[in-house]
Amino acid sequence: MVGSGVRLRTIDGVPPRPFLVSVTALRRSPAATVQHERRCGPLDGLAVTSTRVPSGAEVCVDVDLEAVHGGVMAHGTVSAPWEGECRRCLGTALGTLETEVRELFEPNSADDDTYRLRGEQLDLEPLARDAVLLELPQAPLCAEACQGLCPTCGANLNEGECSCEAQPTDPRWAALDALRHET
Repeated sequence: MVGSGVRLRTIDGVPPRPFLVSVTALRRSPAATVQHERRCGPLDGLAVTSTRVPSGAEVCVDVDLEAVHGGVMAHGTVSAPWEGECRRCLGTALGTLETEVRELFEPNSADDDTYRLRGEQLDLEPLARDAVLLELPQAPLCAEACQGLCPTCGANLNEGECSCEAQPTDPRWAALDALRHET
């Protein structure tokens, strides 16, 4: 289901392309014309380090499209749920990302600075994919106050204290410990 209320169906075994937008009317109008689009759909393969968008989860693109000289400007937000492994306790970390985008689509885009506009169709999928991959946390936390794991026994300190004795301080770090107590 696309956010604009259009139901997409598989036709002759070809899956729907929820991020494909017709910009025919927009490109024939003056620059002041804005077309609002909200498109949602699953995007596979969105992962960095130990963080990923869950398989089948919807990525939403909510943008205004504006006709500009030679192309179409898209500005708005991209949002998606994410999951990963907490960098401190190795438990599950969950969240939702939302990032602002402002990108130009041009018919003859030959570089990586703009997206390609193919005829009267604008594909928001590359924009959504890039925005999510750039915004996924590289070192997620399950909670800001996560205590992590005991370095000696590996017990999850979020679930309670472990039975390990305090480790003696390495004398090489003594000068730094003195600085910690001064503040």
